[in-house]
Amino acid sequence: MEFKDYYKVLGVPRDASASDIKKAYRRLARKYHPDVSKAADAAERMSEINEANAVLCDVEKRAAYDAIGQGRQAGERFTPPPGWDEGFEFSGAGSPLDEGDHSAFFEELFGRMGRQTRPPPRGRAGDGAHRARGEDHHAAILLDIEDAWQGARRQISLKSPRLDAEGRAHLVERTLEVTIPPGVKAGQLIRLAGQGSPGWGGGAAGDLLLEVHFRPHPRFQLEGADLLMALPLAPWEAALGAVVPVSLPGGRSLKVRVPAGTQSGQVITVRGRGLPARQPGDLDLRVEVILPSAHDPRARALYEQMARALPEFDARKQHAAAEDAAVSEGAR
Repeated sequence: MEFKDYYKVLGVPRDASASDIKKAYRRLARKYHPDVSKAADAAERMSEINEANAVLCDVEKRAAYDAIGQGRQAGERFTPPPGWDEGFEFSGAGSPLDEGDHSAFFEELFGRMGRQTRPPPRGRAGDGAHRARGEDHHAAILLDIEDAWQGARRQISLKSPRLDAEGRAHLVERTLEVTIPPGVKAGQLIRLAGQGSPGWGGGAAGDLLLEVHFRPHPRFQLEGADLLMALPLAPWEAALGAVVPVSLPGGRSLKVRVPAGTQSGQVITVRGRGLPARQPGDLDLRVEVILPSAHDPRARALYEQMARALPEFDARKQHAAAEDAAVSEGAR
């Protein structure tokens, strides 16, 4: 995916005011709107202009875009780093685009923002004044896998932009205490009641919706409620079978039986020992056979002894036979 320079699209500097952005958009819209332009690429250009305007005229999206876009050039290869938007609070206000009228770049950065936001209800008939519920806000929260495993109490800081008298945005930060329920999954929403926008005319405040994401972990990986991890084995444990300890997140452990003849790359599944929840996931252990170093004279002597004792063993033939068996099994 290529990085889009929305400032370049509208032809404004990065420190342009909201008024300058609005003027640039109107000027370009008069030039490229398909109803008035005869250019062959008018519709494509107008779509790009609309997208740039939707980001830069929205003070929240612009602040997040500026944070991730520092030092980047239009057209360079781009993948948003995990948790790039952690700490930014979005209200769902601004200039959303119609469904399907945005690029993959926009979808990757802002696609999910506002999808969980409920519109405020209309005022009740007979009310003395218009009463409406405040908007829901939403933000990403980056957790450790251990937080989901045992639950936690975390302090999070969220930044949201505010406009000053000159129309320039500056970030305002607030800190909240959040209870992380055990068993929470990636993509799940944690709702903090009343932490969104204030209501109108005495209406209730909106909520703050925190979308859960996980930091990369050197040992563990979550797929839904399933916990994936490597299981290192000595050659004799894999060949002869063994009962080995497995350390889980949060300091817990369990013993797992390894069947004799287990091969590297094989997956051992322990049902119900994944993420603790009402419906717990599974624990998937990917076997990695670790060989003793032949620099150790004792290990080298044993390797040489095996080579002499098993001259007919061909690892490549064994591997090819296993692959053929797997293909045949899959075709049934």
